[in-house]
Amino acid sequence: MRWLVTGAGGMLGRDVVAELTRRGADVVAAARADLDLTEPASLEEAFAAHRPDLVVNCAAYTAVDDAETDEARALETNGEGPRLLARTCAAHGARLIHFSTDYVFDGAGRAEPYPEDHPPAPRTAYGRTKLAGERAVLEELPDDSAVLRTAWLYGVHGRSFVRTMIELEGRRDTLDVVDDQRGQPTWSADVAARTADLGPLVGRGATGVFHATSSGETTWYSLAREVFSLLGADPDRIRPTGGAAFARPAPRPAYSALAHGRWQEIGLPAPRDWRAALHEALPRIAKESS
Repeated sequence: MRWLVTGAGGMLGRDVVAELTRRGADVVAAARADLDLTEPASLEEAFAAHRPDLVVNCAAYTAVDDAETDEARALETNGEGPRLLARTCAAHGARLIHFSTDYVFDGAGRAEPYPEDHPPAPRTAYGRTKLAGERAVLEELPDDSAVLRTAWLYGVHGRSFVRTMIELEGRRDTLDVVDDQRGQPTWSADVAARTADLGPLVGRGATGVFHATSSGETTWYSLAREVFSLLGADPDRIRPTGGAAFARPAPRPAYSALAHGRWQEIGLPAPRDWRAALHEALPRIAKESS
């Protein structure tokens, strides 16, 4: 089976390519410069050259705040691009794994994880464009696609909250961190491993929406304290504050934990707890940050 990974230059894309390579898979890595999802000719050229059996779409417009004033461009990448990709997959007999986000939910007035079939209700332009991409993939390729929603991603490559906390620990005496937003810190390497597990099952009993986040839940404040503790720093240097202190153009969900019931349905275990993943990941991220 040949895999084609789009958006292969990003945090998640690099980890997906690395995981597949580690497993000995036949994988083609396509960065943004190699493949434009919004151009049918670019897609046809890539499929003709590589003949993939399974595509993993990690390409996305991820500037959450910028999307509030740039929704048309975000929709082109997050909505129309996946539709064209899914159509091309259908025409060439390929299957597709597409990534989405917790921002498809409004995150308001909830205290238990969202199941995969909960009705979406995005509050932001970014969330609307990602929901459009989900729906496009499932409409164009209903029997041979899977949508993986993830959230609060961090990894060895690229920017993330965890990396920022590592860097600021050496620069600031104290840090004010939001304590009224709850979610699931998720290591991109874990998502990559789950993607590799899921791939052979897509179109063979596994289709539709899955939640690819760590288990458990926490706040940004508690996550920052955990990072400091793992660094050997005093976690009391982290001070709690409300989200209003860091107002942004796109409102952040107050609650965005996701449930994982569909993994058990296809015979795969639920993802591991966020703390276990962070404890393994942090030394690698800290080494890369130094």
